[in-house]
Amino acid sequence: MTSALVTGASRGIGLGIATRLAERGYSLTISARGAERLESVAERLLEAGAKEVRAVAADLADPEATARVVETHREAFGSMKALILNAGVGTAGPIAEFPARRFDKTVAVNLNAPFALIQASLPLLRTEAENDPARGSKIVALSSITGVYAEAGLAAYGATKAALISLVETFNAEESGNGVSASALAPAYVDTDMSDWIKDKIPAESMIEVNDVVEIVDALLELSSRAVVPKLVLSRAGAGLYTA
Repeated sequence: MTSALVTGASRGIGLGIATRLAERGYSLTISARGAERLESVAERLLEAGAKEVRAVAADLADPEATARVVETHREAFGSMKALILNAGVGTAGPIAEFPARRFDKTVAVNLNAPFALIQASLPLLRTEAENDPARGSKIVALSSITGVYAEAGLAAYGATKAALISLVETFNAEESGNGVSASALAPAYVDTDMSDWIKDKIPAESMIEVNDVVEIVDALLELSSRAVVPKLVLSRAGAGLYTA
């Protein structure tokens, strides 16, 4: 059974990816904070073609939540073709004034949770790679262009996204030879509700479309186990190709 775990799956990029995987006939474990919305999404994914869907409401800032999400997937499916690390929090503010509590929350969700999810999912990903050595299994982590090119006001967010890219690259050094590889996608602003706060300065119509990200994830999951794409930056069209 081909299965994937998608975090932050109730809206935006995560929902787009989960829907594409459902259309491909994947069985899915989906996670987000809101239980009611998540159940509604699960029904939509089944209608879109998912073989089976497990919905786990969880706040990934809680270390125990990551283990619960992966255990739900393990009990249902026994292996994992793809781990999609999409859940994250966006936050902005200058270093001089950035609240410590908000920094800790950003690190918890954007870095600690992906590390814990990768660690807990690795046995399932290895099992899938053993079952399908030609294709292996994949991790796709949603980073940010601010993790590649620094931007004023986005220090905390960018630092966690840079660390996520480093985590992915180190993971590949350790595991890609075993058929489990990872890719970090680093887009500029994508037209989702997470970007609503900046749309008075950067119009939605100039932002990357959700489907652009979905298409790239779809392509990455089709690669053979011999190919690794450690990092991929998606810029917005225009003059400022190195800014969010």
